[in-house]
Amino acid sequence: MRLTITGYSTALFATWYFIEELGLLFDAGDGVTASLLQKARKIDNVFISHADRDHLTGLLQFNQLNARPGYPRIYYPLHCGSFPAIEAFSKKFDPHVSGTQWAALADKQRIAIKDNLYVEAIRNNHVQTTPDIMKSCGYRVVEQKSKLKAEYLTLPQEELKALIQENGKESLTTTVETILLTYSGDTPVDDPQRWNNTKILIHEATFIGSAEMKEGNDRNLHSRLEEVLWMAGQLQIEKLILGHFSSRYDQMAIDDSIKRLCHDLKIRIPVYRVLPGQVHRDILSQPSINGI
Repeated sequence: MRLTITGYSTALFATWYFIEELGLLFDAGDGVTASLLQKARKIDNVFISHADRDHLTGLLQFNQLNARPGYPRIYYPLHCGSFPAIEAFSKKFDPHVSGTQWAALADKQRIAIKDNLYVEAIRNNHVQTTPDIMKSCGYRVVEQKSKLKAEYLTLPQEELKALIQENGKESLTTTVETILLTYSGDTPVDDPQRWNNTKILIHEATFIGSAEMKEGNDRNLHSRLEEVLWMAGQLQIEKLILGHFSSRYDQMAIDDSIKRLCHDLKIRIPVYRVLPGQVHRDILSQPSINGI
């Protein structure tokens, strides 16, 4: 499945990613509705990674313009108390958004978004809490398909039909899951397996310098470009999109760092980036930065 991904991601200011074919929005920072215009109407499901303002301040305007009975459906980490407060305010301020559905998600909880497609919440450690508390997360988009078990692949059609009639189709098939896309949200690189075995990984890379580690609230942890690319080299992923760079870096600094690190770390997958202050449309249709 080809995915058209449009995004904006600048650390401290705003982050959002729109997956057009799936009607999905990951995070809702400033400018999301103004950038997408009528395409925002395609969004049925919004998944917010955490309650930092640069990831949710576009949510009220998006909801005000696009609310209709039962939609959009807005999901957020289980223990983020900001979202029930935003829901209550929005319904008082804009009574017509009362049909919007709001729901908190626990770690590993799945939400069906289309036939055979699910979004699963993945707890991360951007907001440091005890392991039983989830205030920050990423998300993965999972496709499920039923496939014929290996022992039945060579059977004639008539024999297969007879077995299905006798035992039911479920006895002859197995469910295969494919992770189409994973969005890290804001996160440190601490458990790479969270993001493994995905076709597309969207991961933050706030800092490109080796000494820089934090920005803003010291309790909230981010990633460095070098460690993200090192991690990508250890995982089974097909494409990598990097975002959430600090605005202190210009295009040359970011692109040169990506090219150098991809060479040094022998990265063999295409790497794309979302530059600070720019909306990137259909990201995967652009040339990769490392030329793969």
